[in-house]
Amino acid sequence: MAAILDGKKLAEKILESLKKKILRTTGVRKNLKLVAVLVGNDPQSMIFLRQKEKACNFTGVDFQLYQFPENTSQEVLEEKVKEIGGQDNNGIIVQLPLPKHIDAEKILSLIPAEKDVDALSGKETKPAILSPVLAGILAILKEYRIDFNGKKIAVVGKGRLVGQPIIDWFKKHSIEVSDDIKKADIVISGVGKLGFVIKGDMIKKNAVVVDAAGDIDQKSVALKSGYFTPTPGGVGPMTVAMVIKNLLILNRVLVD
Repeated sequence: MAAILDGKKLAEKILESLKKKILRTTGVRKNLKLVAVLVGNDPQSMIFLRQKEKACNFTGVDFQLYQFPENTSQEVLEEKVKEIGGQDNNGIIVQLPLPKHIDAEKILSLIPAEKDVDALSGKETKPAILSPVLAGILAILKEYRIDFNGKKIAVVGKGRLVGQPIIDWFKKHSIEVSDDIKKADIVISGVGKLGFVIKGDMIKKNAVVVDAAGDIDQKSVALKSGYFTPTPGGVGPMTVAMVIKNLLILNRVLVD
């Protein structure tokens, strides 16, 4: 039976540490403020935003949600994001996915680099940060002392939020990746599409399986893998914790 990579427990530890960092700045500076932009009322997006709001409340970060109708035009949304970018806040999230008629890349590019806690604007941030999903996965693997040396790694899915940032990071560090699940020692999955499921008979015995999008059949994977992240309680809570961490890094409350 596989060991569980408990992202929820680790996220709680990280948020507790970040809360202490923020408390030390109380009275020295204004509260940090994280702003989220949501278009429409997608239930899954609302769940993610509630989790981020909860993390903000716990750590002492102010949180504000700007919610716009599903039929908001590209032009109006661009103006609103520009307006929010110029306001007195410290971090901005544009919750994805956006409606199909919206050019998401254009909207994300309007987030000021110094407020881009999701690392999605395409701009270089100073200090440098990683995407929250990538940072969360790396932190989980580090916590459980799982390294990449001599390992075959498969990344499944090349999406904007999960797969592509992970693939880019591995390439930057000269670590070879493929999409061959069967031979991989470490499998990172971020497909998130109905009907796509990674089952135990698709993976190598004792493989490490990191599920960032609800892609795995936990029962069969638990019997075949060495470690796996559960859903819920795996990558999700860590992603939220890393949003708060990125906020602190960009505002120099935390030196990573």
